[in-house]
Amino acid sequence: MSSTREPEREPVVTRAPGGTPVLTPVLTAKNVSIEYEVTPVVHAVKDVSLTLHRGEILGLAGESGCGKTTFAYGLNKLLKPPALMRSGEITFHDKNGEDIDVVGLDGERLRAFRWDKISMVFQGAMNSLNPVISVKAQLYDIFSTHRPGMSTKEKKAASEELLRTVGVDPARLGSYAHEFSGGMRQRVMIAMALALRPQVMIMDEPTTALDVVVQRGILREIMRLREQFDFAVVFITHDLPMLLEISDRIAVMRAGEIVELDSAENIYTNPQHEYTRKLLSSFPSLTGDRGAFVRTGEQSGEVA
Repeated sequence: MSSTREPEREPVVTRAPGGTPVLTPVLTAKNVSIEYEVTPVVHAVKDVSLTLHRGEILGLAGESGCGKTTFAYGLNKLLKPPALMRSGEITFHDKNGEDIDVVGLDGERLRAFRWDKISMVFQGAMNSLNPVISVKAQLYDIFSTHRPGMSTKEKKAASEELLRTVGVDPARLGSYAHEFSGGMRQRVMIAMALALRPQVMIMDEPTTALDVVVQRGILREIMRLREQFDFAVVFITHDLPMLLEISDRIAVMRAGEIVELDSAENIYTNPQHEYTRKLLSSFPSLTGDRGAFVRTGEQSGEVA
């Protein structure tokens, strides 16, 4: 396994007077190991350590089944049996100066922590909206649970502003999931994740199943919102070229381990691990030489 190098480019946009970059941790994972207690036991995440800084976009790349989503669920204490966090520490560094032991949270403390401090856009988020409840009801439910003192008028104003923020007409507040396109449903899910102004947003394959035009729009929206609200993002995907465009740093995961962690620029120009190099070379060039193809029952020839 390749040793992790410190990035040459500072990942965080926050700067002190005089322009000096400030690296402030917001979430720290130390020696996290997660298993699935089946027969035989599956060691999904193996002794992973990672620090997320305020305001940065940290990409988490790797093939399907490498442990990306399992690790993300562990960060937010969303693991359910047979998944079990066998060892490790996860600490949330609140902006008020408090360090919160995420692993030790339970009951009402855990309920209050989720969505307020760390929110998540789940894999397959387009299907995460309740099909029989309006968007309005689902947003109101978030506020009723976490901000019980809000009046109905305040909930309505906040919900409309959230939709406006992600580029959805506030007049659609009373609509249902089936009345939105895939891209619009994804935007609504991002709005829900932003509802309580969390300090960290975990996004698990947020553009899966979207066409490239809609995908680009969602990515631009995420970048804009990050700049506007200054939250940190853990962006999970198998699409390494996408991460190269939007991430400050990238962690490459393979078989439950982080095999390389560096700035996006260094990952692209000087990857250290063989697996990272293979990931980079697995995507075809749009400007390279024409290749050859074979049709069933025909000889190979050049692509027209």
